[in-house]
Amino acid sequence: MLLDRGEKNPPDMVACPLCNKQVKESLINEHIDDGCQSHILDHNDTPSAQRTHSFFTPARRTASSSAKPGGPAPTQAPHPATQPVERSKTPPASAKRFIGEVENGESRSPVASKRTKTSAALQKVAPLAERMRPMSLDDVCGQELVGPNGLLRGMIETNTIPSMILWGGPGTGKTTIARLIANTSGARFVEINSTSTGVAEVKKLFAEALNELQLTGRKTIIFCDEIHRFSKAQQDVFLGPVEAGQVTLIAATTENPSFKVINALMSRCRTFTLAKLSDDDLVKILERAMALESCTSPLLDTHILRYFASFADGDARTALNLLDLAINLSKKPSITQEDIKQHLTKTLVYDRNGDQHYDNISALHKSIRGSDPDASLYYLGRMLQSGEDPLYIARRLIVVASEDVGLADNSMLPLATAAYTACEKIGMPECRINLAHTVVALCFAPKSTRSYRGLANVLAALDEPGIAGLPVPIHLRNAPTRLMKDMGYGAEYKYNPDYLDGRVVQEYLPEKIRGRKFLEDLDLGTKIDEDFEDTLLPEVED
Repeated sequence: MLLDRGEKNPPDMVACPLCNKQVKESLINEHIDDGCQSHILDHNDTPSAQRTHSFFTPARRTASSSAKPGGPAPTQAPHPATQPVERSKTPPASAKRFIGEVENGESRSPVASKRTKTSAALQKVAPLAERMRPMSLDDVCGQELVGPNGLLRGMIETNTIPSMILWGGPGTGKTTIARLIANTSGARFVEINSTSTGVAEVKKLFAEALNELQLTGRKTIIFCDEIHRFSKAQQDVFLGPVEAGQVTLIAATTENPSFKVINALMSRCRTFTLAKLSDDDLVKILERAMALESCTSPLLDTHILRYFASFADGDARTALNLLDLAINLSKKPSITQEDIKQHLTKTLVYDRNGDQHYDNISALHKSIRGSDPDASLYYLGRMLQSGEDPLYIARRLIVVASEDVGLADNSMLPLATAAYTACEKIGMPECRINLAHTVVALCFAPKSTRSYRGLANVLAALDEPGIAGLPVPIHLRNAPTRLMKDMGYGAEYKYNPDYLDGRVVQEYLPEKIRGRKFLEDLDLGTKIDEDFEDTLLPEVED
């Protein structure tokens, strides 16, 4: 490359995405393939790999050029820009870990040493849960997807990583797996959170990813945490780039993607469900953390680790946070395990706006339907303790009174309605007593679904062709005008109260479905539960 004498700022310069140094745009691929060593502009604005071949600067003498006079003339190395460069199909070693971590003591990025110092400083103040993030797929506990024979593990090892949605509860490893995928694939990794990232910033990331793909051939993985917090319009922004392969999207969500992620985006992504971590998995993670922290306190034995695991309810982050606090508490003199348990109380795992919200109210309803007062009270207390709106529970109890108890005890509907009024007038915490009263009464009440099933039969019939639009019998029609009376509306109608016991011979259904029955005779069904029959077998005496 030849530079004019007075040119101080060469045109068409770009910053290398790996080392952030200025390189001519046409030479960026060669610069990256060479491990960010060549074509770098020095202080004199001349590419370092070309200064020895510049028109104005004589070539530096090499070992061969210092030969004795009369010897063979030194051979000048050809200009690197004139040599055909074979583009590597795999990213260079320097691009293996774009986020700047060090693996097995070997830097994976030209500027990893600088970032490593920053990472080391952050490691000292990071919570234990952050310091314990696995550095390889083998260290991930409780997820068969990335196990030795896991489906996702196979995709990662063959570098056939599709856009995906990771669905799982908090602390199950969604963020960890996404970062490990990025590290293994050698792709550029960008991490965003839907709570702090707007559409304009996301579009800018897409443009940068496209530019990176065109310049270096390297793909970009965008990890979007809590994608369910994006609105449907915001999620639409991902459709084009994901479908075109411009970016690989890894989205994480704690909510059911069937309800929170638009169908168009789900069809472009694979959905992987992360399992809830078992107590054994959590104990294994906690034991590993204690080894990392060199904690040998006799207070933190296997018993209390399992106690933490039970409280964490499948959330590794919660378990590690509890352990972190316990390690600090164990350093105090004259403290016992019971003291640690009393200090480390845990809020119930219950999301009022998430799946737990619907799962618990469904469990309460079905427990009442099954006439199990113990289970019903358990779910009622669980919801109230976690801050559920008592009016929401009371509304569901009104539904239970008609749907499940129904005609078997008509007093339950007024009771459930009164419970709603009591919750509205009194509020928590006293209204919990009214709710408990109604829940237990509904459990003990006989059950009948005749009216509920009868309406369901009608709705099913209305889906049949020609049933929903049948004309109402003319004698049942109202006749508020003279014209309607002249047309015979209401004629020959028999007013029941005028007759003995109100009994008359009169048709009420349209002629086409006359005689059809919708209300069944039985309060409940006729199926027999084999498991229930087994419990009724008489005991055989020896």
